[in-house]
Amino acid sequence: MSELKQELGLVQGIGLLSTSLLGTGVFAVPALAAQVAGGDSLWAWPILIALVFPIAIAFAELGRHFPNAGGAAHFVSLAFGPHMAKVTGWLFLSVIPVGLPAALQIASGFWQAAFGFDGTGLLMVQIATLLIVWLLGMRSAGSSANVQVVIAVLIVAMVIAIWWRGGITPTTVPWPAVSSISGGTMFNALAVMFWCFVGLEAFAHLAAEFRHPERDFPRALLIGLLLAGAVYWGCTVAVLAFGAFGGEMAAAASLPSIVVKLFGSNGLWIACIIGYLACFASLNIYTQSFARLVWSQSYEHRPKAWLAQLSRSHSPLNALTLVLICCLISSLLAYWLALPLDALIVYANGIFVFIYLLCMLSGCRLLKGRARLMSIFGSVLCLLLLVMIGWKVLYAIAVFAALWLVLPKGKKA
Repeated sequence: MSELKQELGLVQGIGLLSTSLLGTGVFAVPALAAQVAGGDSLWAWPILIALVFPIAIAFAELGRHFPNAGGAAHFVSLAFGPHMAKVTGWLFLSVIPVGLPAALQIASGFWQAAFGFDGTGLLMVQIATLLIVWLLGMRSAGSSANVQVVIAVLIVAMVIAIWWRGGITPTTVPWPAVSSISGGTMFNALAVMFWCFVGLEAFAHLAAEFRHPERDFPRALLIGLLLAGAVYWGCTVAVLAFGAFGGEMAAAASLPSIVVKLFGSNGLWIACIIGYLACFASLNIYTQSFARLVWSQSYEHRPKAWLAQLSRSHSPLNALTLVLICCLISSLLAYWLALPLDALIVYANGIFVFIYLLCMLSGCRLLKGRARLMSIFGSVLCLLLLVMIGWKVLYAIAVFAALWLVLPKGKKA
């Protein structure tokens, strides 16, 4: 995998991961968490970060010891063999028809809120977004990283501006008494909030493009996780302080409504643009990760194939083109069939947790010492999350079973 350009540094890695985790969730999930758990959600974020940290440590150790553009599929290959790796890779790619159109719908929704675009206009925004991702993909991962560092700075600046203009300080945060916390509401809030930390598996595909993966990849992953958690907590404080949740207000409209209240109507389009950029950042890292997975699998089995070729900037542009074409077709079908956003998200969620579980089980076999203990703990947590998802996880299980049966078991298939 040495053909990929190794140019990512610590700051770029932090920008990539933090924006991947913030993505579509930063504008919606704080309001959803406040609606489910009220003030208890202030405690839910630290608890969730503590629960996710073992998974993050396991991913950091896997990426540090086994950096590869194959990401999760590579870890699974080392632990359970090539057939399971192919199944994992295709399972990850199976998110494209449902997950990426959902992200595009959320991203284009900010243009509707700011400029009143209709259905056709929103579709044009989605197509333009895919074109921008492709143009970024013509360059190496460093270009995407630099863009996403800027987006991360804008998101943090927006939260700081809300706190400053709203007169919020750490001493004024109304922490509920621990004795008053409801276990049931906390559990429900954590189930909603976990989706903010889906993105670690996508970041793993970029480990091979760090200048010093053994040093900077785990640092970027853990610091980016903490930064994203702090932003989510800060947004939740603002949502609670201004009561911008519940009722008929859409969850994604909570932060824009606060910005309008504090900075006037002119602030709406600024908030919507930042919201779009946050969604774009998450979409970009996922499509780039999909492309690296496709490229790595093709390079491993057919090094001379079209998909295994890199551009002049050492990026998998051919693989990215194929991924974006699939995403475009899926988005057009979702538009013509008027598929609801929640239905698309439901099917993607189970697949992500299933991939997390496979990576944690791989860590149990590949890692040693504290990292292995973190992998074991992460495996238990993923199993609990699958239980929390309930019957909706059947889609992921059905896709996994179908891939296991259909994909050939030969090493070079």
